[in-house]
Amino acid sequence: MNEPQTLPPQRKRSNSLIWISSVFLSGLLFLFVAVSDIQAQNKPAAEQNYPAIIQNVFDFILRHYVDEVDPKTLYEGAMKGMFESLKDPYSTFLTEADMSDLNDTTQGSFGGVGLYISKPSGPRPDGLPPYVEVAAPIEDTPGWRAGIQPGDLIIEINGENTEKLTMDQVLSKLRGVPGTEVTILIRRGDKMEFSVKLTRAIIEVPTVKHAMIGSDIGYVRIITFTPMTTERVQQAINDFRKNNYKAVIVDLRNNYGGLLQSAIGVSDLFLDGGVVVSTKSRLPGENSVFTARKNPLVPATIPVVVLINRGSASASEIVAGALKDRGRAYLIGERSFGKGSVQQVYPIDGSGFKLTMARYYTPSDVNIDKKGIPPDREIKLPELTEKEAAALNRLINDNKIPAFVKAEPSAIPARIEAFAKELSAAYNLDITLLKRLIRDERNRTSIAPVYDLEYDIQLQAAVQVLRQENFAELMKSTKTLKQLQDAVQDNAGTQETTDTTKKP
Repeated sequence: MNEPQTLPPQRKRSNSLIWISSVFLSGLLFLFVAVSDIQAQNKPAAEQNYPAIIQNVFDFILRHYVDEVDPKTLYEGAMKGMFESLKDPYSTFLTEADMSDLNDTTQGSFGGVGLYISKPSGPRPDGLPPYVEVAAPIEDTPGWRAGIQPGDLIIEINGENTEKLTMDQVLSKLRGVPGTEVTILIRRGDKMEFSVKLTRAIIEVPTVKHAMIGSDIGYVRIITFTPMTTERVQQAINDFRKNNYKAVIVDLRNNYGGLLQSAIGVSDLFLDGGVVVSTKSRLPGENSVFTARKNPLVPATIPVVVLINRGSASASEIVAGALKDRGRAYLIGERSFGKGSVQQVYPIDGSGFKLTMARYYTPSDVNIDKKGIPPDREIKLPELTEKEAAALNRLINDNKIPAFVKAEPSAIPARIEAFAKELSAAYNLDITLLKRLIRDERNRTSIAPVYDLEYDIQLQAAVQVLRQENFAELMKSTKTLKQLQDAVQDNAGTQETTDTTKKP
């Protein structure tokens, strides 16, 4: 048998290169031909018919891509890409699910059962499957009236196990037309498991919580700004008036914002006329100035403290900025988030988009975008050191606190104190922090109080200012945001001049 003939090594490499190159060139040729068919001729950007080009590319992909493509997938991808190109985190394309969630929030109500829920993405710390957990029932809703408690697990919804459902799927099954029914299977603790039939109702998104602190201070926490917020704050103030309140604390911490009109409405309750906020657009004709009415519900004789932190954003910053600039409130806490833009939502056949249309300015004509609002008195929450964070992480993974609360749900304060000391010795963590973590774990299985005067040092500072300090003198020392901004610029200019004179 003849030996098969082989090419010399150099010859083989040459043929291989020719083959690779030919494939590459043909690929380039194909790409060039395809794109030349789709693209418009080289023209200035202003003369390009971009919508037609996009439509042509869309149609071309549908006809020629190697696999069949869902047109909706291409559409959503193109829309997301357009908004991402703006590099504005607040201008986004909204899918149908996004629009539904946004409508629930901005409208302030939806059809459902009235439960705050959470769902882990993986196994729970106690080893159970990732069932849906009830964080809290919303008062006076079907879930609340049925006796569902924080910490209950929802094992099934209408007979379907929740372990593998996504949160969107869970919400779609629990929400629905008011008057319709849904059956859920509840697991409570280790031994109790029972079915509950709930009739869906209109659920109002919780927006305001309030209570008296002692006999003299009205405390109102605004969670978000919905169409109901102004009315709910008004109801809170009327309750304070019945109790002969002497001061008000408005808690805007961790309030991510909401509706502009609601922020203006809340500010209107405290301001006696004058500017609340102004908005400025790229188009001068779209600029607006919003003012308060005369005779506010809270008279000028009532001292007001506003609590803010890094989670206070957008509409909550409008309220804080208005009350600060108008000399109506003393701000305590931490610098706010710094979102100084206004978005409008536009629906498109179920989906939609949110687009930044203007920037807003406080009464002293300052835009706080990416700067935030500084408090008049800064009270920072303690931050853990790297070593303490590692110890806390170890404590959480060891599941010691949930196990203690589960074993001793009615533990008396002395027993909690003793357990906190045990943990402190084992993990080298502050006892106050540990007692707060124990308290928070216990609150998971009960309705949490409206405020926390035991561990909340920012709220403690607000109460101290109102009860023990000369509030009128404090307000004389405050500055508008414009004055603070000018002072920073003046200091920067002085520093620049000084630095310049030192240069050789």
